[in-house]
Amino acid sequence: MRLLHTSDWHLGRAFHRVNMLGAQAEFIGHLVTTAREREVDVVVVSGDVYDRAVPPLAAVELFDDALHRLAALGVPTVMISGNHDSGRRLGVGAGLIGRAGIHLRTEPAACGTPVLLPDAHGDVAFYGLPYLEPALVKDEFGVDRAGHEAVLAAAMDRVRADLAARAPGTRSVVLAHAFVTGGRGSDSERDITVGGVAAVPARVFDGVDYVALGHLHGCQTITDRVRYSGSPLPYSFSEADHRKSMWLVDLAADGTRTGERVDCPVPRPLARIRGTLEELLADPGLARHEEAWVEATVTDAVRPPEPMARLAERFPHTLSLVFDPERRPDDPDVSYARRLEGRDDQEIAEDFVAHVRGAAPDAHERAVLRDALDAARADDAVREVAR
Repeated sequence: MRLLHTSDWHLGRAFHRVNMLGAQAEFIGHLVTTAREREVDVVVVSGDVYDRAVPPLAAVELFDDALHRLAALGVPTVMISGNHDSGRRLGVGAGLIGRAGIHLRTEPAACGTPVLLPDAHGDVAFYGLPYLEPALVKDEFGVDRAGHEAVLAAAMDRVRADLAARAPGTRSVVLAHAFVTGGRGSDSERDITVGGVAAVPARVFDGVDYVALGHLHGCQTITDRVRYSGSPLPYSFSEADHRKSMWLVDLAADGTRTGERVDCPVPRPLARIRGTLEELLADPGLARHEEAWVEATVTDAVRPPEPMARLAERFPHTLSLVFDPERRPDDPDVSYARRLEGRDDQEIAEDFVAHVRGAAPDAHERAVLRDALDAARADDAVREVAR
């Protein structure tokens, strides 16, 4: 069986101030063409279909167009909700849509109920694990403390139990939306840290033939059977070195798999350039970036006049200007943002306590801060879905 694995479409999202809807529509066309020309048997979409729980109408229309085009091809599609989606909204009409071969899996309680798709060698069971917000699903899965590993392990226990009851030789594919240990993140993914931990080990997914992951925006292989497709388009300059693609996976009769990357259309290359303003304007080696979307980091000790306007004369698609004067780390003028770079919410909160009190928080206080941050994030998720 041939699978086309994609994820993280983020329909409705912009790249800085650039509307990406046209590029997203081009990607959908590329997806449909690839499914037809490469004789794909099933498309799997591993979450973050939309960029937010209540997407703009234009994004909904594009999603509707994608579903109609895939259904018209007669290529079954299995799709889960991600942490940016509202599972309840995405799953509206799932029963009816399923009759057209588009299988939406957005309910955590249905993790152990697969979509069965046959080929010449028997059934392949596709299990959809939508994004599982630990604080919201821990009761469903009967875990004592909310955490990504605990809820995913419980969901996978249901998958393995169902698979064990099926005919010997039944192959299996799991769709999941999570941060798996060994994956490389980027600036454009929403933080899903719970209890100070974001990542789960790949061993959680033991017992199935292929795991189609979503959430991280870079295409990457965790193990031979656990892979991220990455997002088809860039959504931050931290993705400048990404090769945007989908996985074309052939699942053999014995469950072994081979994978091929299929490149996605590039609306415009990304470039990150750094130097003094005069260096950026004069360096002949930067000529190759003149038609790219550019993030320029200007290192002049004193902010130069009209830097954006002057950069745009050479790099007309400059979208981001960062002022980062070269200074010693102990220079009192180093910006607050620079000092916080790379630190998570927990570390920032602990630093604040230490600053105002003169002593770092103890283990109990760190746990209180962690629980408060987890509760705030879970409350945000509930509010966003309820809007």
